[in-house]
Amino acid sequence: MRWLLSLLLCGLLSACFTAGKRGGDSALAVYDFGPAPMSLLAAPRKQPMALEVRAPLWFDSLGIDYRLAYVDVARLREYARARWAGPPAQMIQQRLMQQLDYSISGQGQARCLVRLEITEFSQLFASPESSKGVLQGRVVLLDQSRRQLAELDLRIEKMAVSHDARGGVSALTATVEQLAADLLAWETSQGAGICAG
Repeated sequence: MRWLLSLLLCGLLSACFTAGKRGGDSALAVYDFGPAPMSLLAAPRKQPMALEVRAPLWFDSLGIDYRLAYVDVARLREYARARWAGPPAQMIQQRLMQQLDYSISGQGQARCLVRLEITEFSQLFASPESSKGVLQGRVVLLDQSRRQLAELDLRIEKMAVSHDARGGVSALTATVEQLAADLLAWETSQGAGICAG
């Protein structure tokens, strides 16, 4: 009797592990920002400039977040069958380092630090047929002694081409590309060339 119970339990466990492949569930979709684009800089920086990305604790999740503004804008939801390849804050940091030649904060002798504080990175639905990717937060430029030199408030929005996880990822990726371009323009306007040597 005991061996029959063990056999039944093993059968149930194996069914749990294979149900996603044989059943009607779609495979889990894993997204990143796509292949790394070319650097936005005309020439490499003469002196390194450091980057630090800060985000709320819930950004450690791999979930792709969305909000239904027409139902309850304060409720953060996640797509069930879609995930980021890594925590969004780390992915944003990596993409900005690729495009703007930043170094990681605490490594090297950077003259200035760009601190990005993200407060929102989600797909916002105004209605079931209308959504956009939203990246919100602020950027602070600090010198070597961590004295603030400049500050920039951010709210970047890009319309989604479809109103699902794929459309949300595409729109959010576009907000990160816009962020890189905006940071470069902001550095130039603030005279941040002093930081770059």
